[in-house]
Amino acid sequence: MILPIYIYGQPVLRKVSQDITPDYPNLKDLIADMFETLTASDGVGLAAPQVGLDIRLAVIDLDVLSEDLPEYKDFRKAYVNPHILEYDESNVDSSEEGCLSVPGIHENVKRPTRIRVKYMDEDFNEHDEWVEGYLARVMQHEFDHLDAKLFIDRVSPLRRQLIKNKLKAILQGRFSCNYRTKVARK
Repeated sequence: MILPIYIYGQPVLRKVSQDITPDYPNLKDLIADMFETLTASDGVGLAAPQVGLDIRLAVIDLDVLSEDLPEYKDFRKAYVNPHILEYDESNVDSSEEGCLSVPGIHENVKRPTRIRVKYMDEDFNEHDEWVEGYLARVMQHEFDHLDAKLFIDRVSPLRRQLIKNKLKAILQGRFSCNYRTKVARK
């Protein structure tokens, strides 16, 4: 089932998400719905707060990039209770990011190119690994959602000032996108 994407201004996007347990109801169905929603909205990552849930869950599908980045062929994973344990600050990269919850805005964001993450897969097997490159960027973006942060929080104060009117328009429901959304009540 395709779920609506919660848009900038929704309180759940500014709430720190909670870890879940293996008995979380209908987790596999939720993960399937999140992947379906992600595909329908042409994204590469989706965090639970973006579909209205304050739980530590994210899905990432990089297969759509496999023509340019063959290492991501068939890459499609769910991350349960993910946490970034370490940032390797020795190499930081600035790259353009956008977000399904902040339609129409794209900004350059500086992030480390290598991180150490701990998470569980959908069967609650624990993983602790170093991740680098584009996947590290996507993980940082999605896992930020779980910590009540948006990519626009990571842009310079000047850029933030320059996009202020666009953000205000989003809050007022004046934006366009090709997927189902849920806007904050005025």
